Parts: sequence; C-alpha cells; structure tokens
Amino acid sequence: MVDFIISLDGYASADGWPGWWGLESPEYLAWLEEQPDLTYPTLMGATTYRLMSSFAAGATGTEQEAEALRSLTDAPKVVFSSTLQEPLEWANSRLVTGDAVEEVRRMKAEGDQPLHTLGSVSLCRSLLSAGLVDRYRLVVFPVITGATGSERIFDGYPDVALDLVESRTFEGGLQLLDYVPRVLDGPPGSGAA
Repeated sequence: MVDFIISLDGYASADGWPGWWGLESPEYLAWLEEQPDLTYPTLMGATTYRLMSSFAAGATGTEQEAEALRSLTDAPKVVFSSTLQEPLEWANSRLVTGDAVEEVRRMKAEGDQPLHTLGSVSLCRSLLSAGLVDRYRLVVFPVITGATGSERIFDGYPDVALDLVESRTFEGGLQLLDYVPRVLDGPPGSGAA
C-alpha cells in the first residue's frame, strides 16, 4: 500500500508549515492508531528515514503524536538507500542497498504480510510504475501550498486509473481516499489499457 498525506494541490510537505499542516485532528490521529498496517513492514527511502527517525528520537508533540511514533518505532522498517550505512540507529530498521523494485517484488512473493510505504515519493513512484502497488491511499488536507509546497507527489507518474474502495471525511475537512490503482499504457480511449 502506498500511503500519502498531501495538500490539496498535491504536495507532500511545505516549507515553514508544521507537520500535518497544523491540522492533525484528534479523529484522524485516533483512526491512524487503529490501522492494522502499523504493524506491517514499512518501506521508505533515505530522506524519509532520516526525517522520521529524528522525529522518533525527539518524540515531542501531543500524546497521540508520540504514540504514533512509538508504534512506528516498534514496527519493522525496510529502508532503501545507497547513502545510508549499517547499522541503522532507529530500532527495527533493515537497510537494503540494492534495487528497491526487485526487493519489494521478492518480499511480496515470499512474504505473507502486507507492506506499506511512508512518504518516499520516488520510491512510491517506482513501485507503482512496476505494478507492485495494490492499494493507493491518500489523506488530503484542506490547504493549498502553492507558494511553499515541496515534493510534488504526482510529477513523473505514469497514467493511472484509480478505483475508489473507501472514502471518509475527518473533522477539520481531511479527506481519506483509498483506491486500487491500475497503471495504464496511455489515456483511456486511445486503445491503451
């Protein structure tokens, strides 16, 4: 499962904005804590690993935020990087320096537990393009970060059809959209499927 939180205009983060764009509703945080994927292996790249491991080391903020970071610390993590080196300091983290697509393909074939991503825009793009993503979940935050947004999520993506399987509105206007993705060879109606 690819899992992103995004601004309405498709950014993963924004310069100067707090985490969750300052809109981390208690309802959304409680829903996060209930998700079974908290115990599934989490896939991430080096940039996300550096950011999240530093958050986990400092674990400040609300009690719900700290609990979410503790849960993530306890969960198995697979980090794809050619720049990080063993040993990784964040508990339960395994470093993979080889090809991420091939490793995830192997993990899916040999494993019996679902996998999910955390951030890692380019990793998610590669996995989707390779046809390895079974679910694509977004939580859209009601902000537009056109002037300060960074990490545009959808740049460089292939054409993808998305079949909605779940949606929900959290307090504060946060929108959950959960899809089954189908990578297309081209636009619908062009003879490509």
